[in-house]
Amino acid sequence: MSKRLMADLLVEYLENRGVEKIFGLCGHTLIGFLDALSRSEKIEYIGMRHEAIASCAADGYARVTHKASVAMCHVGPGITNVITGVANASLDSIPMVVIAGDVPSYYYGRHPHQEVQMHEDGNQYELLRPVVKRAWRIDDVNAMPDIVERAFNLAESGRPGPVLIDVPMDMFSREMEESLWDRTKVKKELLAKPALSEEDAEFFAKKLIEAKAPVLHAGGGILLARASEELAALAEFLDIPVSRTLAGQGCIPDTHPLMAGQTGFWGLDQTHEFTKNADLILGLGTRFAEADSSSWYQGVTFDPTKTKFMQIDIDPAEIGRNYPVIAGAVADLKKALAQILAAAKKICPEGKKRPEVREKIAAARAAFKASNVAISEDGRFPMTPQRILKDVKEVLPEDALIFTDVGWNKNGVAQQYDITIPGTIHHSSGLATMGFGAAAVMGGKLAAPDKVAVTLTGDGGFGINPSVLAGAVEHGIACTFVVMNNYAFGTIAGLENGSYETKFGTEFRTPDGKPYSPNWAEVAKAYGVEAIRTTCADDFKPAMEKAMQANREGRPFLVEAIMENIAVPTPGCWNINDIYRPNEAVENGRLVPDGNGGYLRPDHKKSHKPQ
Repeated sequence: MSKRLMADLLVEYLENRGVEKIFGLCGHTLIGFLDALSRSEKIEYIGMRHEAIASCAADGYARVTHKASVAMCHVGPGITNVITGVANASLDSIPMVVIAGDVPSYYYGRHPHQEVQMHEDGNQYELLRPVVKRAWRIDDVNAMPDIVERAFNLAESGRPGPVLIDVPMDMFSREMEESLWDRTKVKKELLAKPALSEEDAEFFAKKLIEAKAPVLHAGGGILLARASEELAALAEFLDIPVSRTLAGQGCIPDTHPLMAGQTGFWGLDQTHEFTKNADLILGLGTRFAEADSSSWYQGVTFDPTKTKFMQIDIDPAEIGRNYPVIAGAVADLKKALAQILAAAKKICPEGKKRPEVREKIAAARAAFKASNVAISEDGRFPMTPQRILKDVKEVLPEDALIFTDVGWNKNGVAQQYDITIPGTIHHSSGLATMGFGAAAVMGGKLAAPDKVAVTLTGDGGFGINPSVLAGAVEHGIACTFVVMNNYAFGTIAGLENGSYETKFGTEFRTPDGKPYSPNWAEVAKAYGVEAIRTTCADDFKPAMEKAMQANREGRPFLVEAIMENIAVPTPGCWNINDIYRPNEAVENGRLVPDGNGGYLRPDHKKSHKPQ
């Protein structure tokens, strides 16, 4: 029997599992683990200047690799700082294993350095419990092999998500029998995911075939399951329009003749014409969340008085959560959609033809594009966000990885920027985390070094953690940061101004009231990142071309675009507006039904009846 340090055996396990990057920030509880990592020839440690950057970068890495990433953090402020990125991964179903250092196990409750201890001795790892699938603490070093194996399996199975392994610092330095890790060396030859039975597949297929106006409503689960081809094949065989959520962007190309578009707050009327008038909707990997469902107002995005719902999800808790379903199934979407298509081909070999659906989508898409031409080509300065997106689209290769942040760079992109390759756009959907994009893009680039990786972020979001620039330089991450600078937390400024006719607390100003912003291009240069700040609209596209050249040569680049604060156009209904604009059309914070299947609208003070 041979004994070795647990830290060395843990690193060996991670190497054998194929882990190539670990994202983190050092601390005294982790130095035993860092020492072991220093001898690894297979794992690169990606040290960052803030734990939220590390966890968001790990999130971005996992989105591209489709495997659990590894994030590492210290005790106390380390674990409090890491929460944001972990919560972001949780709400977007991204697999991650968090390894957190903790105080020595024999000092629980004595308030050793940096221990947070208010309710129970040694329980500060509980801070992460609300945002992880499972939280383990290593109280016995011999339990580590079993726990770390279970942690990875849980992070990647079912609905993916982050898990936590809390490790008291003394455990890293304890010896243990090497043979205890033998159980982790058994090679898994198959890990089957749940599928539909033949009868269940026939049920779903029959309902879709019999429906007069069906819709396939796709969420981020389609991309997590890598089921885009299967979704497109089913839609095309039965000529069914596809609507999508924010997280579902790219599930099939935005230019596909059956892609009706995005629903919800920042959706489009043309999409809602399909979803609110459908007689049957099959929800695929979506929670029918508030943002995608116009605060669940009946007849705006969806109308359960007209529509029957079916739902397939890997997570049983989501089925029927927000709309009652006539059929639900817990299944892997890639398998389920292929099974439904096979059943449909047996029931209806010739498929279905709905040319009017394709014509309606094409006409609506053309009209929407035409309505944006003038503002997208406008040469005024500060730039319009539409002009920025147009120029970005013209410069980026089609397969570039794009990571958005919060504001125009996400909501406007999801609405107006066509994604044609699944898995190339990544939004912070559930948590809507400012600072996500600039951190996650680094993880994405490390996961796919041969791809162009770009973040579109606002000045508010970029200002959350500009030390991402240090991470890009230190680790040679050749990504592009596009800072869309409108000198404000623009979305909230617009919301507050629309509700209260003030922008208090949302714009960046000096004490004398003048607009203020750091020169982010100069900040980037101080970090060692090449950068350009636009001085006119025509500067932007050439700056982006220089950024692409720098990226091809292995260097990060920042382009700062001074931007006009224009609200993202939206027909969507949002309960926030109804709470903050109360009048005769609002009661207890919600729109008042008008008795004719519609609502009294506070913005127009007249009845809005769904068509």
